[in-house]
Amino acid sequence: METVVFYQFLTEVPQAAAIWSVLFLLALTVLAVLVARPERDQAAVEPTPVAPTAREAAEAEAADLRRYAEEVAVAAAGAAQTARRRRADWLAAQEQVERAWAGYDEADTAARRFADAGALPTPRTPRTPAEYAGRERYLHRAAMAAHWRGDLSMRQLSDVFGHRHGWDARRHPVEQEVLLSRAIREARRADYRAAAERERSTWRDAELAAESARALAEEAYAAAARLRPDPTPARRTVTAVLRPATAARWRPARVG
Repeated sequence: METVVFYQFLTEVPQAAAIWSVLFLLALTVLAVLVARPERDQAAVEPTPVAPTAREAAEAEAADLRRYAEEVAVAAAGAAQTARRRRADWLAAQEQVERAWAGYDEADTAARRFADAGALPTPRTPRTPAEYAGRERYLHRAAMAAHWRGDLSMRQLSDVFGHRHGWDARRHPVEQEVLLSRAIREARRADYRAAAERERSTWRDAELAAESARALAEEAYAAAARLRPDPTPARRTVTAVLRPATAARWRPARVG
């Protein structure tokens, strides 16, 4: 029995050694392939860069200039449209200032006329309930008429009917007219000041829009000139057609 086992051991050891040798060679081959493969992949992924030719570089630069010129032209057109709109807003605000000034001047003239009339002695009338009721009706009618004309606001009208802030229905109609004309003048003064402030704001907006439109127009012209084969060094002067003319600007004298 021992002889048989020893015989099998002697016959199978060379076979096992041969198998292990083959496996060892296969492992070495796979390892060599894995080590050498990244170099081949890197060489395939990263080819040697080729410098562009002068013609290709010129074409790429021309394409960039053309794209930039188109973008600037679009921006310049939008800025010009905005400048025209801002100028129209300023002209409309200027007309509102003129109307507000005319309204204030008219109200001031009426207030001065009633003030001169109020300096005279107040007519004596019997102080009866009927007289006071008539004075109240007169005040309410005059206040309603002024409200419908746009001379009194709804808040002022409610003060008149509520007999608040100095409105006394027992006063003589002459005194009521004086107070009413003063209230109208103050309202017109406030309207004029608000219109003047809006006009100044729209003027500043128009100035900024005109400056922006002018700068973009010059840049668009320069970008278009760079696309020409032989651009002229002289730069076109952009006319200030979008800028509000200072000489044409009219502002009434300030009040108060």
